[in-house]
Amino acid sequence: MYPDTLIQLIMAHLVYISIGSNIGNLLNNCCQAMEALRSDPDIRMIAHSPFYRTAPVDFLEQDWFLNAALKLRTAVQPMQLLDRMRAVQRNLGRKTDTVRFGPRIIDLDINFYGDLVLDTAELILPHPRMHKRRFVLQPICDIDPTIVHPLLGVSAQDLLNQLVIDDQEIEKCSYGC
Repeated sequence: MYPDTLIQLIMAHLVYISIGSNIGNLLNNCCQAMEALRSDPDIRMIAHSPFYRTAPVDFLEQDWFLNAALKLRTAVQPMQLLDRMRAVQRNLGRKTDTVRFGPRIIDLDINFYGDLVLDTAELILPHPRMHKRRFVLQPICDIDPTIVHPLLGVSAQDLLNQLVIDDQEIEKCSYGC
């Protein structure tokens, strides 16, 4: 019989999450969210990207964001992980969004959950807009540019290279958690 931790490690999936904030102390918001995920006994943080200061996308009349990506290993199922991420967001003060793509104290999104393809009312995997967003792709590429989008069949680096350079300004930050 195998110990539970070994079974969990064998059953675990690699998950890439985006983290972002544009209200209040952006770095502190992101660091608190990272620490909350790191302290979850069912989640192991493998890597995180540098932080980027990023221009807003879709809803432009708001402050710039601070964004990063996290690489996790977990056996927690996707909907359970989403619930845990939503709990972290609530605990950090995120309220129900009044403006789609608008300002938020913290935002956590699952981009990849292994190579799982899922389409439910609450969760779509891989993230349905990630391939169009520099603020998602650049941090993921900092961790692993070779990860392949399971629907598009191309690497994160190829997706990033396909974006128009002038769109979606981002600036790498020298600070971190």
